[in-house]
Amino acid sequence: MSLLDMFALFGIMACLAALPSSSVALVVVHSAAANLRSGLAVSLGIVAGDLLFATLAVVGMTTLAEALGSLFILLRYCAAAYLLWLGVGLIRSATSDASKSEFPVARTLHGSFLAGFLLTLGDVKAILFYASLFPAFVDLANLSAGDMAIIMVITALAVGGVKVVYAVAAQRVALTVGRSKWKKPAQMATGGLMLGAGGYLVAKP
Repeated sequence: MSLLDMFALFGIMACLAALPSSSVALVVVHSAAANLRSGLAVSLGIVAGDLLFATLAVVGMTTLAEALGSLFILLRYCAAAYLLWLGVGLIRSATSDASKSEFPVARTLHGSFLAGFLLTLGDVKAILFYASLFPAFVDLANLSAGDMAIIMVITALAVGGVKVVYAVAAQRVALTVGRSKWKKPAQMATGGLMLGAGGYLVAKP
């Protein structure tokens, strides 16, 4: 891969990772509702899922992925259920007594990581996306170990970097909003976002 190809691939992947999505919403909620470490753990889980998909695409295992389509559909529904649970919990938290309010997010870093990983695995079409994107920058038929390593690093930096930015920004906003009268409206809005993201995962073909 040329240096120009590397920058172009990184730019495309970073822009796509920055688009509003269920994964972005999950990072934001965990970072704002729990703490920055939780948001970063979700980001790491998302990166792990993307790296798995990128690897499958590079080694030409899209056929296997399609054969396991029912498994990925099940994972997508599990991820949708988790997002819906988050949404309902946040809304209930906003409408309950502040002293008894609890955020319905994973209580451990392992749980946060798993949430991000499973959410990413719910989108099996990502393999097809990677399979169509990578050939524009590298000859997959003559892929070297160095090229493979570069692709993995670019994927991790582009996707992970964007999610980390979201996590840090969400944490700072949460600290500001948490001291203001906008705390409960913000929780209601975030809960609605989670419900919308979960509904989208259920409804998407």
